Amino acid sequence: MAIDLVTRREWGARPPRGAYGRLTSTKGVKVHYTGGQVNPDIVNDHNKCVALVKSIQNHHMDGNGWIDVGYSMLVCPHRKVFEGRGPGRVPAANGPGLNSGHYAVLGLVGSSGLTRPTDDLLHGILDAVEYLRDKGGAGREIKGHRDGYSTSCPGEALYAWVRRGAPRPGGGPTDPPDPHPSFPGRTLKYPPVMSGEDVRTWQRRMAERGWTIDVDGLYGPASRDVCRKFQQEKDLPVTGAVDRATWDAAWEEPVS
Repeated sequence: MAIDLVTRREWGARPPRGAYGRLTSTKGVKVHYTGGQVNPDIVNDHNKCVALVKSIQNHHMDGNGWIDVGYSMLVCPHRKVFEGRGPGRVPAANGPGLNSGHYAVLGLVGSSGLTRPTDDLLHGILDAVEYLRDKGGAGREIKGHRDGYSTSCPGEALYAWVRRGAPRPGGGPTDPPDPHPSFPGRTLKYPPVMSGEDVRTWQRRMAERGWTIDVDGLYGPASRDVCRKFQQEKDLPVTGAVDRATWDAAWEEPVS
């Protein structure tokens, strides 16, 4: 199912008070809940979902003093995905020092009233995640707000679902199988020397393709030089940094 997106204009969002910070990629998405009482009647009345989204924006702007609603996307029990700050913009809801690492997606459930997500709400959260991956460079992680920040958010029911791997209701896969390892959500570049399993994965693939490269998990000047030559071969911008296009190109052709 394609995303059922409710644009800011469609839900009557207030304009932001200032400029958003920009994002080109993230590690993934963090899942949130409202943290307060959510009227169970929203399940049967979508107009109440719209009113709740507006009230959340008002609270964030007038109560918290933020420039806009803090979430990237907000999802209601009818599998409708409200555009918050949207892709490519730093959210405000994950916590100090954590907002540039993940997008923020809110599910309209709370700590009382409606506390358990409907199947359509879970589908909607995953629709939002896929949208942020496609439009905003979100990486593969799906985590809860409490991962890395001291909070009860996103509540026990939503967090248990996140801990199970955020599966699609009904037993379907969360995402279609990837034809190759997905871009890790961060650009590999030097300097400084970057390290990690995603570096090792890219190096291993380049070695499989016949390039002379140490598969050591350290992205230093030697890896940068291989990257530049590979980008030149593929008619990509020669930056020496493994961005999404360079990563994907490494798996475009099978190794003979």
